Amino acid sequence: MKISIIIPAFNEAQLLPATLAATTEAAQVLGQQGWEWELIVCDNNSTDATASLARAGGAQVVSEPINQIGRARDTGARAAKGEWLIFIDADSLPDADLFGDLATAIKSNRYIGGGSTVRLPSDTPTSAKFYAAGWNRWSRLVGWAAGSCVWVSTAAFKQVGGFGNEVYAGEEIGLSRRLKCLGKKQGLGFFILNQHPLLTSDRKVRLYSNWEVIRLLLKMVLTLGRARTNQADCHLWYDGRR
Repeated sequence: MKISIIIPAFNEAQLLPATLAATTEAAQVLGQQGWEWELIVCDNNSTDATASLARAGGAQVVSEPINQIGRARDTGARAAKGEWLIFIDADSLPDADLFGDLATAIKSNRYIGGGSTVRLPSDTPTSAKFYAAGWNRWSRLVGWAAGSCVWVSTAAFKQVGGFGNEVYAGEEIGLSRRLKCLGKKQGLGFFILNQHPLLTSDRKVRLYSNWEVIRLLLKMVLTLGRARTNQADCHLWYDGRR
């Protein structure tokens, strides 16, 4: 068994080294299963030291010149050699407990893939923690993976067409839906791990005003999600603010 861990990264020089270190440490749990693993960073047209820091952190680096998170994840997946793919965001810190839960899920042969609940740093504003808690409940209820942690069998990922390039945000929701449909046909579940949530950054809360976030959410609701197809409308992911 080989596991491929894929990290999409656009101008992530500030946070990527810590993510690589945490991911490498967490992946030792995979090695304890007798599995091989590889670490791939997809440099999504960065203008900073993302690529060189990724190499220094022990990752294989591939490039995707078009700024789009789904494209970056798919480009990383095409370079992967593992039977299972784990997608982790460049501002997240997986730990051994989470990867242990993930290994148990894979070994059970009951799932086509899944995701993980998330947690924010202890000093995150209460309002953001409230939103994260709401997302976690909804994620488990409907079976939608957060983009910060998606795990899936490579065969299933290819069969449903990966993340795709139709949208600039929320591509993990479309992937979750397609995998759930495929899993139902194959008698396999799509499971959101929840015992050891993934620690992810709260930088959007700190970098963007409440009004900017609310305006984005309103636009998504009023356009019935069509705003996701416009990169300018998804600027929180693409304007390079770090």
